[in-house]
Amino acid sequence: MKLRYFGTDGIRGTWGGPVLNEVFVHHCGFALAHFLKKHNPSKPITVVIGRDTRASGEDIESGLCGGLCTNGVHVMLLGVVPTPAVSQVVRELHADLGIAITASHNPASDNGIKLFDNRGLKFALEAEAEIEGFIAEQVCEEDPVTTYTCGYPYDGKGVYTNTLKSLLHQHCIRGWKIVLDTANGATTETSPAVLEHFGAEIVALGNAPDGTNINAGVGSEHPAKLAETVRREKARLGLAHDGDGDRLVVCDEQGEIVDGDQLLGILALAALRKGTLTHNTLVATVQSNFGLDKTLAQAGGKVERVAVGDRNVLLRMRALGCNLGGENSGHIIQRDFSVSGDGLLAAVRLIAVMLETGKPLSELRREVALFPQVTRNLRVAQKLPLEECPALSTAMQQLDAQLGQEGRQLVRYSGTEPKLRLLVEAADPEASRLGLELLIEAAKKDLEVID
Repeated sequence: MKLRYFGTDGIRGTWGGPVLNEVFVHHCGFALAHFLKKHNPSKPITVVIGRDTRASGEDIESGLCGGLCTNGVHVMLLGVVPTPAVSQVVRELHADLGIAITASHNPASDNGIKLFDNRGLKFALEAEAEIEGFIAEQVCEEDPVTTYTCGYPYDGKGVYTNTLKSLLHQHCIRGWKIVLDTANGATTETSPAVLEHFGAEIVALGNAPDGTNINAGVGSEHPAKLAETVRREKARLGLAHDGDGDRLVVCDEQGEIVDGDQLLGILALAALRKGTLTHNTLVATVQSNFGLDKTLAQAGGKVERVAVGDRNVLLRMRALGCNLGGENSGHIIQRDFSVSGDGLLAAVRLIAVMLETGKPLSELRREVALFPQVTRNLRVAQKLPLEECPALSTAMQQLDAQLGQEGRQLVRYSGTEPKLRLLVEAADPEASRLGLELLIEAAKKDLEVID
């Protein structure tokens, strides 16, 4: 289902651009109010709004409030909080809707609107499509724009941090030095508060947001400085979030960035050994390394794969009743504690594993051996359905037979660009290289590849 405004993770764009602007957010507030009233015709409606540190966040908050409050919706304002805090407060207050104003790891010029339903879950595509219909009605009516903040403040930050503080004993990591990069974003206050409660000495990076510097050379998208600082400070651990705090990148005590699949594997192995990994299954995406499958299989577990996107991960987790899943980009969902990706929660659970095992992160990561991986993106003139590409189909079948249970391939089109994405993994690096060459040559026979 292709929508006009909603993408893979809410509405996102440059503030002041053709989509995300003062008029649009006002219309969006009206549309959300009408949507909520349609589905809750006989009860008061409460909406929770949180935002990251972008300068445009307050303007968007005010515009949404103008549309919501004009229609009698009760709005609770959390201020600057991580996105998972919005999801949590929705559940705590039994609210009808949660809104996170953020563009995640994008630059400060961008912003966005993420929606959570009354269970704290990201909205389904069908609901987003219905909301777009209400937005279209507002655009046609051309209501005058009224932007004002009329919500009531609520200490979502305190609710969120107190919950995270309860997961481990106070001062349990006294003596640990941790490098923490909060990307000049929404976790600048919350993550240090929790880690210092546990006794950590924090070396802070990306902790001076000014409205324009979110993700600017810091955070999970730029981990080089994190690794350098861990080595220089001889820290026990390095942690980095993205701008809205739903993602985590980690660095071991040797200053090496830990692959996101290794992080997933560490958490899954720990749960398997304790007997707490539901159905012995980790839900991951098609992007995750095949070494993750092999590692878990050897420990008595398995990996269930879904399409890219943390919403897809959570949908499959709920369908199977699984309690751990995520993406190798650092989105990790732990349903025993939360229904949304949460970078700080992932960090706390990783620290718990380190405490339980007594092992440093460099040792834990070696327990999750990843396969060598090779990739190539081919720009194509036209995205022909893969089933209409005979040479490529034959090559894929041939490669499957060659790799067997010692590797895998992934052939898919980009969702946003005219590109064919090819990936091959195998225990033998040479097998990966040759497999990729086989796919490239076959693709060129079926598709017009633009060099």
